Amino acid sequence: MAKTPPRYINRELSWLEFNQRVLDEAADGSIPLLERLKFLAISASNLDEFFRVRVGGLQMVVAQGGVKPDSSGMTPDEQLAAIHDRVQRMTAEQHRIYNELDQQLSTQGLRRLRVEGLSKAQRSVLERVFEEEVFPVLSPIAVTSGADFPLVSSGLLCVCVRLKKRQEDETARFALIPCGPGVSRFLSLPSEAAQAFILLEDALGVLVGKFFQGEEIAECVPLRLTRNADMSLREDAAPDLLEEMENLLDERRLGDCVRLELSDQASPELEGFLRASLGLSDIDIIRQPGPLELSAFFRLTDRPAADALKYEAWPPQPSPAIPAGASMFDVLSAGDVLLCHPYESFDPVVRLLQEAAADPDVLAIKQTLYRTARDSQIVEALMLAAEKGKHVTVIVELKARFDEARNIEWARQLEQVGAQVIYGVKGLKTHAKCCLIVRREPHGIVRYMHFGTGNYNEQTSRIYSDISLFSSDRDLGADSAAFFNAITGYSQPQRYRKIEAAPIGLRDKLLEMIRAETEFKQQGRPARIDAKVNALVDPVLIDALYEASQAGVEVRLNVRGICCLRPGVKRLSENIEVVSIIDRFLEHARILHFHHGGDHRVFISSADWMPRNLDKRIELLVPVIDPACRDKVINILESYFSDNVKSRKLLSDGTHRRLVPGKRTPFRSQQKLYDEAKRANQSAEQQSRTTFEPHRRGA
Repeated sequence: MAKTPPRYINRELSWLEFNQRVLDEAADGSIPLLERLKFLAISASNLDEFFRVRVGGLQMVVAQGGVKPDSSGMTPDEQLAAIHDRVQRMTAEQHRIYNELDQQLSTQGLRRLRVEGLSKAQRSVLERVFEEEVFPVLSPIAVTSGADFPLVSSGLLCVCVRLKKRQEDETARFALIPCGPGVSRFLSLPSEAAQAFILLEDALGVLVGKFFQGEEIAECVPLRLTRNADMSLREDAAPDLLEEMENLLDERRLGDCVRLELSDQASPELEGFLRASLGLSDIDIIRQPGPLELSAFFRLTDRPAADALKYEAWPPQPSPAIPAGASMFDVLSAGDVLLCHPYESFDPVVRLLQEAAADPDVLAIKQTLYRTARDSQIVEALMLAAEKGKHVTVIVELKARFDEARNIEWARQLEQVGAQVIYGVKGLKTHAKCCLIVRREPHGIVRYMHFGTGNYNEQTSRIYSDISLFSSDRDLGADSAAFFNAITGYSQPQRYRKIEAAPIGLRDKLLEMIRAETEFKQQGRPARIDAKVNALVDPVLIDALYEASQAGVEVRLNVRGICCLRPGVKRLSENIEVVSIIDRFLEHARILHFHHGGDHRVFISSADWMPRNLDKRIELLVPVIDPACRDKVINILESYFSDNVKSRKLLSDGTHRRLVPGKRTPFRSQQKLYDEAKRANQSAEQQSRTTFEPHRRGA
């Protein structure tokens, strides 16, 4: 008898399938070459983080003797074995694609040179560059065993050098050369027909002898360690959260090795030495048939290049709902505004805070910060507001993984200018995206809000697809005030009027809405659920969706990344369709639409449908009430479900199948959303000129 597939898809393997979809874009010949190189670099960067966090966590579970299967029925050991096999195949494909891109880019003016192909002039320049820029900076470290193996940082490219034995019975001698940030990975060389470069490790391969005068080099092999970053912050034992977080960053940099990437040119002797020194097993070693750290090639995509090598520019469009010269407070007093980034500009978010900082009638600003830009105008506006004497409260999440150092820096600067900085709630991450501005007006105190699905980050707002909702609604204002009070003080979370927040009521609200659709269908009434999230892992929500499907509810899900729900299974999920879109912008918005018997309920959220978001984070679920804004969200969702160019359908076996237009008109959702934003802006500009011209002539 055929084995019944598990009720849930394994989380880790689902994530690897997401990364495969990113890699598929790098393989797509219809995409410009430098954009394909970006997708390749992103897939490599994603894999680095996956090992640092997910594999590191699994290895800790195994080391502690954990054998409990996950919801898909796989033990930690089985998951690690499956991950290793899948990553080996993915790595081989990454390098196959890299070789293809390398050849094509060399014909388009961006050429990677190999040592054996250098001209005499190029070799001379390389030796000079090595003497002046590499040799003075890098330092070899003699290594005899694991006891003196240097604590190189996670992700740092190194070369391991094996010296030839001077006599037969001599112990093998090794040295490690860490290639720190002070030396460029890409060494430019003169070339008549192209921008030409040679990789640092290739240069070291032939010139490393300069570090070892009088010795013969047996081999010089690139390697790279990935260290465990899945470490817990002991908030209960930390008298100073800021200091404890700084200590954690140091620990993460030098955590246990969870992966050794090694050139496939390494000899068995060198690999055996590294294996013994680092205490690794076969499953921890990934042999690479080409350059290591493919994520570094992202830097090449910013070089000057022909337009044909990059996407056509899609500059964010001004929204007609927010006139350029109008006060943001006047705009929001007239009604809610909903923006879809990056098609519509993120500038109004920055503008709202800048106006609030300068406005003498603004009394207070309350803001959450999770991931911010390096030169954040938003933080600058908050600092200006504090300097002007306004009451500024900022909830800075120090535990935003891999952005902790930047958040620590911002937190200190905000405190120095007098802002009240709160480091979130003990044991929880504050992931909600909310800004509350309190303003004194002639008729009384008015609250203005911004809610988002993405971070307050001007840089990522240009490459992430997110939703912004602006409002001065009284109930949302009261809810926002209660929300901030619950985080910053001892106030117990109150029952909100319109919003819901994790970890108290968000999952319950989602279950309530899903079950309502189930009941509508059982009563013979129309029922449908449309949802767009980045990940679907939570088994409670998955089971509720299964029940809805069994009742006949049509469920359409757009899940960018991990999806543990298994769609299309008879008598379980045959009414559930799951698609995923990978395109030039990272899909990041969480938006939900419940038919609700014709009384459509629409929400935006900061939360993905994962246990960590619903149980261990402070998140928000915000209703979109204004009819025009609600219809706009529904239209956005419909665009995603209509995509037949960049969409992949999740099959019941956990793999994805790319949709193709066939005889239908090609429909690319991101192109459509940008075209709509552009048309709306052009129409507003035309209308403005039309209304202005008669007045000018009459004057």
